[in-house]
Formats: sequence, structure tokens, C-alpha cells
Amino acid sequence: MTPERPDPVQPAAPTATYRLQLQPEFPFAAAAAAVPYLASLGVSHLHLSPVLEAVPGSAHGYDVVDHARVRDELGGEEGLRSLARTAREHGLGLVVDIVPNHMAMAPRHNRPLWDVLSEGPGSAYAHWFDIDWQAQDGQVLLPVLGGRLGTELGHLEVDGDVLRYYDHVFPLRDGTEKLPLPQLLDAQWYRLGWWRLARTELNYRRFFSISELIGVRVEDPEVFEATHAKILQLLHDGVVDGLRIDHPDGFADPDTYLRRLHEATGGRWTVVEKILAEGEPLPAAWPVAGTTGYDALRHIDGLFTDPAGAGELLGQYRRFAAPQADRGGVWEATVRRAAYKVVHHELATEVDRLTREADRLCRTAPDPELRDHSPWALRTALRELLVRLEVYRPYASSDAASVVTEAAADEARQAFTVPEESHAVDVVRDLVLGLLGDGPAQEGFRARFAQTSSALRAKSVEDTAFYRYVPLLSATEVGGEPGSPAVSTEVFHAYCARVQRDWPGTGTVLSTHDTKRSADVRAAISVLTQCPARWADLLTEVTGLTAADGEAAPDPQVAWAAWQTAIGLGPAAEERLQGALLKHVREAGLVTAWTEQDAAYEAAVAAFLTAGPCGAPGRRAAGFRRSLEPYVRTNVLGAALVHLTMPGVPDVYQGTESEYRALVDPDNRRPAPFPPQDPGGLSAEKAALTATALRLRRERPAVFGESATYAPIDAEGPGAAHCVAFVRSGEVITAVTRLSLRLQDAGGWRDTLLPLPAGRWADLLSPGREFTGHTRVEELFERLPVVLLERIGDGHGDGSRA
Repeated sequence: MTPERPDPVQPAAPTATYRLQLQPEFPFAAAAAAVPYLASLGVSHLHLSPVLEAVPGSAHGYDVVDHARVRDELGGEEGLRSLARTAREHGLGLVVDIVPNHMAMAPRHNRPLWDVLSEGPGSAYAHWFDIDWQAQDGQVLLPVLGGRLGTELGHLEVDGDVLRYYDHVFPLRDGTEKLPLPQLLDAQWYRLGWWRLARTELNYRRFFSISELIGVRVEDPEVFEATHAKILQLLHDGVVDGLRIDHPDGFADPDTYLRRLHEATGGRWTVVEKILAEGEPLPAAWPVAGTTGYDALRHIDGLFTDPAGAGELLGQYRRFAAPQADRGGVWEATVRRAAYKVVHHELATEVDRLTREADRLCRTAPDPELRDHSPWALRTALRELLVRLEVYRPYASSDAASVVTEAAADEARQAFTVPEESHAVDVVRDLVLGLLGDGPAQEGFRARFAQTSSALRAKSVEDTAFYRYVPLLSATEVGGEPGSPAVSTEVFHAYCARVQRDWPGTGTVLSTHDTKRSADVRAAISVLTQCPARWADLLTEVTGLTAADGEAAPDPQVAWAAWQTAIGLGPAAEERLQGALLKHVREAGLVTAWTEQDAAYEAAVAAFLTAGPCGAPGRRAAGFRRSLEPYVRTNVLGAALVHLTMPGVPDVYQGTESEYRALVDPDNRRPAPFPPQDPGGLSAEKAALTATALRLRRERPAVFGESATYAPIDAEGPGAAHCVAFVRSGEVITAVTRLSLRLQDAGGWRDTLLPLPAGRWADLLSPGREFTGHTRVEELFERLPVVLLERIGDGHGDGSRA
């Protein structure tokens, strides 16, 4: 039954959210126990990771198996409702992460999928999943076998009406259970296959290249209703207040989906996990508050990155590691080669399906000019256009020609030796642009092209090129632009002004469950752009020490990345660094990979880490990091304050209110203690800053909300370039120190002034201090490298916090 819809109201956006990673080790009850602390911190909403039924034991919840049930391992629906009640008692709401794009490929737990495997295309759930029944002779390929079928037959067992393979269980088609095993296998609606066949033979859409996650056709209204009924009920009942939408780029039609969701929720606050390329706008037609905030992350990180030093680091990296241009030496070339790798390997089956659809459209087209294009030419054209996309995908509401450009088509034609055959590029581009008809087949091709392009962009950039191009690891972050890592104050202010004007309720983040390094790790690494020569000297020293111990790095790119990671993370258990670097080299795929592991190389990497960053030379690196602590502190506090006071709705990731050093998942998904234990030093300073800023946002929402204003304040004097300041709604001023090591080398603040707007301004981070007029920046930053000021009067009398 469709739940009753709320009236179409526009609830206010949160003032700030706090992200909790729910898992069996941290269920709803643990979240409820943390509520009093989180309420005192100053957030308005808890931001929960997925709460619907997932694969048993899942540590993240994105592998949903049942959209109609709240996850039992977290405490079930009553546990969630109890958490909501506790949160309400403390003035907090709930925002929930939902996963509409895919489900777990786990038949024994995913009942709709079980029915499809049992009943085939005649199943009542067949339209739920994006399966190409015309491929694989009408069977769904399940790439679960550890070897070829012939070598695994002995591990397959018929058990009543199910087929077992180790922990896997599959349904048997009615009447087939008595057949001899070879005939029984041929008689099913699925084909069990060697896991390596997934790359080229798979006939269901998946999440990126993860065969364990099957795409859901949420564009079907019936599927939408069935997969959203529970979430809509929780919204209607007041249990949930807002939504985060996971990976909308995987949808066939994000525009229609988001309109339908907006109508169904009554306009609840909703943000989308959308990665925007530099200069790419969020589609204006989307009825959402904005993105989850990776665009903000890129601008904040860039603000604390020295452009000249980043260029020097790049030069040192090229001398030290000598990478080939397209294997980590030049950003654009590295991305292009990675895209070719992914489109030929990980996404080969997706490209093959696109090719079949394009070939069918050409062969059946009424226009004879579209015929006689060979499948290989169409496949080549598809690949050459896909690798040249510089954003994730086109959308129905945007101009596809601005994504699949004529310039890209010109380049793609060069891949053909015979010029006449390059006409396939024009055919494919015209299909993508909707110039060759608008029927269901053409619409389906355009949607699949867009879905494939988004998977390609994610896999080639975030999951490959970011691990190959490593001169500055703080820039290889989700949503980042490693080729241009620095952001000027002018660009940052312009970005903030656009956010306040166009998307004032958008999310902003610094750390998430998907960031490859937490904000505080990146803050430490980015200091290296202010001292590239010192970094080069350190690297020469520790490289020599490690080699002298007989454990030289297997290759210099890995050594560079390992030492930067060690500098960013600081002293930590060796297994954390080992886990992150193993993932690093497998994702890079230059020597070893997840599916083609080179055991000897991986052992050499592990031995190098033990002897170098985790050994005696690592103590020298630790001493170097300690010498940078004042500048790391400045970056950490500066980024935190900017994040919490800039336009948008800040999302605070669990544990990051204090100093938080974490590497890529699963390291960054460990349960956080509440309240944080024994905060001291930088942790205590960051915790106090975070609580002060969050409470101010909660007490004065109009200063930061949709009707607020944002204006830069330009410092004056010799250190002006190192002070970033802005005023919100004429009532609150943020000022932070930028590139503090460069500032020190240049002689400090000296006579630099910050012209404060008229009135008296109280220092909220150092109570008792007040400022007016042109104020010496050195005095502003006397205690902390950041300052948060609130207007307390107009200069003629006392003000108030009304």
C-alpha cells in the first residue's frame, strides 16, 4: 500500500548534521546513547548511514537486500523509532542515507532477486533489475565460481529445491531438481560462471564494476513505490526528516527520479551524492537542496594549498619517481590512460551491451544511411567518446552536446585509419544527443550511455588515476582536481557567493565514509606545499636509510606515496598503513590489482613499509612531522572553521569534532567513541572551535541560512594574502590564517590589518576579547590562528544576540 503523502511543505534545512556510521558494532542503541553528547555539540540532525536491511554483517549498509524492512542487526524498526524519540527529546532530527540505485547480489537474502532467478523473465520482480535477457541465451550470469565450471562441479550440491556452492545458495527452477547436474545447470534461469567472466560476459547492470551489487530500475514507477514505501512511511511518521541520495548518476533518469521523490516526500530536505567537475554546475532542474558537499571539500582544501609549492612538489616527484606521462607523470594523460584501461577491462561488458544496442538501432533504422556500420566500429566510437567525457554524465535536463562535445568527436575520429569508418563516431554522438529518434530504444540507449559514462568516470578517476598520480596526496580526494590543487582566495569567495545565491541549503563536508584520507591527514600533507625543499631533503634521507637496511621500495612512486601517507597519518599502528598502501597499489593497477594480484610485489611493498615508514627511518619522518605541527594546527583549525561557517549545511563526520586521523576505508569507518576520550592539545582546540561554531549556527540560523548573506573581507598590508576572512549576514565574521609557514618565512603579519565592519565584535573562541575598526591581524590571531567574531553592538551601545 502506498503510504499517505505529507502536504507539500518546505521544511527548514538543518543547521548542521553529524554523520554516524551504523553497523552491527554500532547499532541504533549506541547512536541513542550518543545523543545527549551530540545535542550538546550543537548539531541539529543526526545523519545516519543506510538503515534498511542489508547483507548480514555488512559494515556499511550499502548492500541493501530488503527496502521494506529496517535492518534487524541495527535494532530493527523499533530501534530506529526509539532513536528518533531520543533524538527528539534532545532537539535533534534524523537525516537518512538511502540507496535506490542498487541492491546486493545475494539471492538467499534478496527475495525479489531470488524470485527472478527462480522464475526468470516471467517473475513478478523481473522488471526490478536491469538485466539483458537477450544475452547469455536468456540466463543471468552469476560470476561466483572460484574456477571454471568444469573444475568446480564437485563443489555444487543439490539440496532439495536449492543449489549450494559453499556459502552460496540458489533456487532451482520447478521440476529441474531431479535432473543430472549438467542438465540441471543448463535448465536454470541463471548461469553459474567463473568470477573472471564478469568483466566481459555479465548481462546485468551493476554498481560501477562491483558484480556483488545489481542495478535496480528505480525509474519504473512500481519499483520506485516498492523500494521507497518504508522510507516514505518513516518520513510521514516523523521518524526521518531528510534524505541523502546515494549515487544518483547510476539512475536511468535522475531528473525524473528526483522530481518523483520530491513530490513523494513533500519537499523534505534532500541532498545528492553528486561529484561535480571543476566548473560544472549542479543541474538547476533538480528539486534538491544541493550536493553532499565534495565540491566544498575541494575548495576548502585548495585554499590551504600553496600553488607555487604544489608546482615545486610536482617537479620533485617527477625527478624522484620518473613516472611515464600517462602512468602518473601528467594528470590529464594519466586520466586518459586510466579511462582506456577501465573501458577495455572493468567495463568491457557494459560497452559490449551499448554496442549491441547501437548496432540494433542502426540495422533497424528507417534511414539507410545509418546502416552498414560494423559493430567493431560502433564499439570503437563508443570507447573513444566515453574516455573523453570530462564530467560524470549528461542529463535529460541539460545539453548533452556540452558533455559529448564536437571537440571530443573530432579527437575520437582520429582512432580510425579509414576516414569513412569514422562516421561511426557521428552516429554514436547523434544517438547520445537524441538526434536519431526519440522512441523507447533510443531513450534506453541514451540512459545506458549516461550510466556507463558515470561508472567509467568514477572508476578511472577516483579509483585508478588518484592512485597513480601522487605528487600531492591531499589533492587526490573525492571530487578533487589533482591537476590544479590550489584555490585562490578570490576563487574561494566566488564559489561561496554562488553557493549562497543558488544552493544555500546544500551540504558541505571535509571528511566522509568515502574520503581516502580524513581532513586532518590532508591538512598535514598539504603543508608540504609550503616546504617542498625540506620534503625533498627528508625523502632523500629516509630513502637512503631504508635502502641501507636492504629493503628499498619496489618502485619510487610507491615510496613517495608511502612517505606522504606516513607524514599525514603520523604515529599509528603498522597495520593501518599496510592496509591503506595495499589498497593503494591494487587500485593503481600498475603492477598488481584486485583481480590480478602479484604476490611477490605486494610482499615487497609490505617489507618496505615495515623497514621504512614503520621502522627506524620512520622515526626520522616522525620528527619532521613534529617540526610541522604549528602549521598543521593552523590548517586543521582553519579548514574546520571555514567549513562550519561558510554557506551550506556542514556535515560533521563521526569523531572529526576532535583531531581525527584516518585513511581510506575500512580505516575511516571504525566506530567512534562518544564522547571523545581524553581530548587534549589540538583535539581540545578543535573540539572547542567545533562546538562554538555549531552552537552559534543553531542559535542564529538566520545568519547562516537561506536568506543569509556572504561577503569577503580583504585584509590590508604585507601579510594580507595569508588572511582569509568573510562576514555572514553582517553579524558573524570568520578569519583564518592561510599558508602559515610561508607567512613565517616572509616575516610574519607585521602591520597587516583587517578592516572589520562597523560595530563591536566579540571573540567567541577567546571570550573577553573585543575588536572594532581596523584591527591588527597579529592581535586577532594572538591565541589561535583562527578567529570567530560575533557583533555585539553598532559601536554606539550594547548589542544583543537576538
